[in-house]
Amino acid sequence: MTTRNPLLASPPFAVEDSLVRLGQRLRTARLRRNLTVAGVGKKIGAGSRAVGDAEKGKPSTSVAVYAALLWAFDLIQDLDAVADPSHDAEGIALAKHQTRIRARQTGGLDNDFLSRITLFDGPPVAKSYGLPGSTSRVL
Repeated sequence: MTTRNPLLASPPFAVEDSLVRLGQRLRTARLRRNLTVAGVGKKIGAGSRAVGDAEKGKPSTSVAVYAALLWAFDLIQDLDAVADPSHDAEGIALAKHQTRIRARQTGGLDNDFLSRITLFDGPPVAKSYGLPGSTSRVL
């Protein structure tokens, strides 16, 4: 049995509240356009249940369903503003203190890979696989 994701079971209030409000707005947009749940589901390539879950603000609903609903209602341009780096005041303030180009640990690459190879000067070794006394393969 799989364990339930705690984020889906009880998301933070702000997350849950935002999803519920988004779902209500999507429902309002659908009703204003006089569309059915089944019709919108067919347009975005999802089932009626997925559309209904999105309108209820269920946290387990895929972000792709939410984005597709925005697209179906010609509201997808509003999604472009979500997490826009130019509006991230805290991130901009932190970036002024420390700018990283890549998220990599410090330290250069080591080109001395030959010193890590262990050379064996003896004869080739064959390993036998199988039961003792049987005709086994030698590799």
